[in-house]
Amino acid sequence: MWYFAWILGVGLASTAAILNGMWFEARERNAADAADAAAAGD
Repeated sequence: MWYFAWILGVGLASTAAILNGMWFEARERNAADAADAAAAGD
């Protein structure tokens, strides 16, 4: 039965890693957009 806990743990860790990467990319893109808007004088 240990394998159920193992596969759930791996799945949750993978999900957390993917969501963390998506969050980081979105945050980085928003910062770049804000910098572009500031440089354009908006």
